[in-house]
Amino acid sequence: MSPVNPIDIDFTALMALESHGPDVYVGISPDYPWGRVYGGQVVAQGLRAAAATVDDDRHVHSLHAYFIRGGTSSEPIRYEVDRIRNGRSFTTRRVVARQSDGAILNLSCSFQVVEDQVDVQESTAPENMGSAEDGAMEDWGLLGHRRVIQELGHSASWLRILSNLGDDRVLHECALAFLSDDLPSNASVSSHPRVVDMGMDREERHQSFMGASLDHSIWFHRHAPADQWQLHDFRSHGLTGGRGLSSGEIFSEDGTHVASVAQEFLFRELAR
Repeated sequence: MSPVNPIDIDFTALMALESHGPDVYVGISPDYPWGRVYGGQVVAQGLRAAAATVDDDRHVHSLHAYFIRGGTSSEPIRYEVDRIRNGRSFTTRRVVARQSDGAILNLSCSFQVVEDQVDVQESTAPENMGSAEDGAMEDWGLLGHRRVIQELGHSASWLRILSNLGDDRVLHECALAFLSDDLPSNASVSSHPRVVDMGMDREERHQSFMGASLDHSIWFHRHAPADQWQLHDFRSHGLTGGRGLSSGEIFSEDGTHVASVAQEFLFRELAR
């Protein structure tokens, strides 16, 4: 399989998994410039595979994923779904993503029927991020950035998928999962004393450190289109043992608290 450049693939096409037997799905990956499959893509495709085995009246409310090894874009990714439980209100699935070297991701996710219950929002979007229409846009093919803020222990930006996702709610939830892996590690990395003291840019960090996402969790609170601007706001909780932990919140343009995210990230200093 010839790898595809991220600018040449539509997000909907990326989520169009092929069925390879009962509860087994196969997806492709574009050729990302950093040499490994983007972790948010594997989480999003894993969620897409799980959702394909769940009734339409149930929507994902949480997922928890462990990144086991880096994936390669030179071969397809196989998603094996385990139907752990179909309850009256909740449905639980486990997904293992595999390539020829073995498992690359272990994901658990839970889906819930829509319930007519109280809705109380207590989190509010930060005021210093302004409007999503302010500032220049940056992108790397599948997603776009606006108004990036990178401070000590803090990383925030307006993000959206650049494809038109239509009315498919599952596709929007997969897109949020895809976007949610872009910023968390930046918040933790910015806290490292060597990065701070030397004022390292991205390229200098890549030469001095080895980094990789370890685990990733999302709690989906309310639905909002992921092909419209959403504010991702992450703060670091510190570094220890070569690991950084950051957590954050995602808001729609009207201030709706859409989701909460937590990620642990490996940031190991290379021998000098």
